[in-house]
Amino acid sequence: MRAALPAVLAALVVAALAPVPAVASPEPARPSAAARWTAPLPGEPAVTRPFEAPAHAYGPGHRGADLGGAAGTPVLAAGDGVVVFAGMVAGRPVVSIDHADGLRTTYEPVDPVVGAGQRVARGSPIGTLVVGHAGCPAEACLHWGLRRGDTYLDPLQLLAVRVRLLPLREG
Repeated sequence: MRAALPAVLAALVVAALAPVPAVASPEPARPSAAARWTAPLPGEPAVTRPFEAPAHAYGPGHRGADLGGAAGTPVLAAGDGVVVFAGMVAGRPVVSIDHADGLRTTYEPVDPVVGAGQRVARGSPIGTLVVGHAGCPAEACLHWGLRRGDTYLDPLQLLAVRVRLLPLREG
């Protein structure tokens, strides 16, 4: 719960700052974030370490979110895309997927069942979680990263539900 607090607070701030119409009107139909993205581990995995944006390109920070799990748990594609890498980086197994809008998600440590060039659908298995993520307080942790170009983003924002408060109607 404590780890999810920053994401909840961010969602409330965004909701509070969003313009609110005087009269409620239906929004145009469009896919929700939940329809396009899913958590990369089954269920509701605990966030063991949240995203911490670096102050500059080479500054300290945590360029992803760590999710607690168990070794052997299926790791799922967070969204539809194309696998651009599945292999070892610095001695750890990594999978990277390119998505629409220039987004790329990265998952590690994952024993991949996919290969570069393969199309994947949201929620489809891309591998299994393995132990070996430094500082993990659970049996195993998935480091889930997100970036657009060279800019690292908080992957948990893909799963955020936008809350919009409307004024009470009088009469």
